[in-house]
Amino acid sequence: MEDKTNAGADSGLITIQYDNRIVWNFGLATIIWGAVGMLVGLIIAIQLFYPALNLGIPYTTFSRLRPLHTNAVIFAFVGNCIFMGVYYSMQRLCKTRMFSDLLSKIHFWGWQLIIVSAAITFPLGITTGKEYAELEWPIDIAIAIVWIIFGINFFGTIVKRREKHMYVAIWFYIASWITVTVLHVFNSLELPVSFLKSYPIYAGVQDALVQWWYGHNAVAFFLTTPFLGLMYYFMPKAAERPVYSYKLSIIHFWSLIFLYIWAGPHHLLYSTLPDWAQTLGMVFSIMLIAPSWGGMINGLLTLRGAWDKVRENPILKFMVVAVTAYGMATLEGPTLSIKSVNALSHFTNWTVAHVHIGALGWNGFLTFGILYWLVPRLFKTELYSKKLANAHFWIGFIGIVMYAVPMYWAGIAEGLMWKQFTPDGILQYPNFLETVTQIIPMYIIRAVGGTLFLTGVILMLFNLFKTVKKGSLAKNEEAYAPAMIELHIEKQKPHRWLEAKPLWFGIVALLAVLVGGLVEIIPMYVIKTNVPTISSVKPYSPLELEGRDVYISEGCYTCHSQLVRPFRSETARYGEYSKSGEYVYDHPFQWGSKRIGPDLHREGRKYPNSWHYNHLMNPPNVSPGTIMPPFPWLAKDRIDIDFTSSKIQTMISLGVPYSTMLLNKTKQEYMYQANGIVTDLKDAGIKADPETKIIALIGYLQRLGIDIKASTTAQK
Repeated sequence: MEDKTNAGADSGLITIQYDNRIVWNFGLATIIWGAVGMLVGLIIAIQLFYPALNLGIPYTTFSRLRPLHTNAVIFAFVGNCIFMGVYYSMQRLCKTRMFSDLLSKIHFWGWQLIIVSAAITFPLGITTGKEYAELEWPIDIAIAIVWIIFGINFFGTIVKRREKHMYVAIWFYIASWITVTVLHVFNSLELPVSFLKSYPIYAGVQDALVQWWYGHNAVAFFLTTPFLGLMYYFMPKAAERPVYSYKLSIIHFWSLIFLYIWAGPHHLLYSTLPDWAQTLGMVFSIMLIAPSWGGMINGLLTLRGAWDKVRENPILKFMVVAVTAYGMATLEGPTLSIKSVNALSHFTNWTVAHVHIGALGWNGFLTFGILYWLVPRLFKTELYSKKLANAHFWIGFIGIVMYAVPMYWAGIAEGLMWKQFTPDGILQYPNFLETVTQIIPMYIIRAVGGTLFLTGVILMLFNLFKTVKKGSLAKNEEAYAPAMIELHIEKQKPHRWLEAKPLWFGIVALLAVLVGGLVEIIPMYVIKTNVPTISSVKPYSPLELEGRDVYISEGCYTCHSQLVRPFRSETARYGEYSKSGEYVYDHPFQWGSKRIGPDLHREGRKYPNSWHYNHLMNPPNVSPGTIMPPFPWLAKDRIDIDFTSSKIQTMISLGVPYSTMLLNKTKQEYMYQANGIVTDLKDAGIKADPETKIIALIGYLQRLGIDIKASTTAQK
């Protein structure tokens, strides 16, 4: 519906009809997907101390549900909230309806279909195995198309705006759209094998760098910068106060988007990534404290003179805790990037606690505050119950505390136990399971905290449902505005000039975020010595390649790392520390980010084939007290060996040096190695089919780390 001249109003004013239907569509999706994502999170939290909840079927295991939980919370709950807030605020800040109602609808339904596709493919084991980017290539393309549609609608609205000055919230929206576009495109470059199977074009260390350049900055430019835009719009609205400092907003914005993009390598400290890249990531992470806290201070000081309202208003309570959680998380993140701290925290539940302070506190509470403020206005009514909103706040706040505190406790306990030696110089806790059983009480308390947080969400569902029932949606909300509000550009204020030029603003923002990524990534591709090769490291055999795909499909990377860091405690526990040349054929890399189980990079030939078979079929029989679920379907599900040659061909296209002879004899090579494992199992009294997934997975596990062992043995 177009904006129209209003004959009944003063001359020069026009009538604007804001599209509230699209805002409510995204708001409703936010509420629904938030409840779903948090419910799945609670289920997997319980599975960690009650493995029977895995149900013994492939679709409900922790390892398949975890990426469903993370994607549901990030892209469904948070994503829909971003779009809800952007569509509401953009129309009012630009004094115009969105550029295209049709594009708005396509964006909404396209995004929901992407979320549904994730909800289907992840439980089916269809995944790329790259954290926060697990969706397969057709869905990646769909994401790109829908994101571009959103971009056209977004920038089209800016072009047709009647307010030349671009408010600070729009700056953050622009930077978010531009950077997420770059991140998604480069991290999702993959070579398809079939409709739902692909391999990334990057391998090993290069893949790790690109993935965590994406992974860290997906947090930065999807979970942070757009939410800062929402903070700058909705917090002043809720407090009925102007933003504390325009100048601080400028410093906050430009320093944040420039520094953030450099920090990705802090996820890879003590890995085989070159030291210069690790150091850059650490230094820029520490520098991030300044702009992050500048934003927090700007948000909190916006409430100056309104603290009486905070005590009475649950909306402001949610927002204050959200901004405080943002400040705490952005102080802790740089702290965890300091090498000495990271040596203790990495792979532990400390990281889980840190992430959830941001997810539950910053993203969750700000979303709740926005919903409580926005829904009554969309439906032209009052919130059904302020008491229920206050109850939601306190239940959710206690839930966050009960979630985070035991996870911090568990994380520090894990880190210390892994490193503890006896006075004789022997690992005090050589069995990894000793650590797992020690922190199970913490998992139980964490689940209680999660239950409380979800209970608060359910209260919100009821409260908002009752609010909607007693109101009526103003689908096309009328407002009046001048035909164009001119901006008087002062020569001494260049940023004001830039705010009136969205094209130049976007170009400068793009340059600001590209610099760090280019400086870190390009040398990894043009300087060959950054990824040295090892002559003894050979490509995976057809059986091992299929086994690796089973490992990824089952989500084993969610619980196990494949990276032995150069610490005495790790080499004593696992063996020789990992080398970058060992990963040159890994498409994708599998270093992992959390050790719920032990590291597997030196797992090859550590145990007999029969041990692995029994461990996969019934883990407690082999490791009493383990929380690992059984995988009985692996002994029944078969590998399509005729398809293996297509995977080999794709790997050849990616530069893996497979021979033409192997390509022509893929099935024979596969069966030869598989039959060897089956024969060995038969000698141990186990009957197995050579074409089943469990045989392929055993073949892969027995391969891990043996190339470097062979090289070391040869040198001796």
